[in-house]
Amino acid sequence: MPIIVNLDVMMAKRKISLNELSGKIDITPANLSILKTGKAKAMRFSTLEAICRELNCQPGDILEYQDDEKTTETE
Repeated sequence: MPIIVNLDVMMAKRKISLNELSGKIDITPANLSILKTGKAKAMRFSTLEAICRELNCQPGDILEYQDDEKTTETE
């Protein structure tokens, strides 16, 4: 998939756990885990906004586009 989710990287930089972040943005730990591992098919803008607010970051810090050709080259 050409969209890479870097939520785990930002959480590590901010030293915040999955459970702590899920409580602050009012999303279940299970759903946040799905986002964190990149297995989600979609994300609401309101969820992205809440994550960025709590992690003090930009959406581009969380989501990254990578061309399919580059993805297959690195795998």
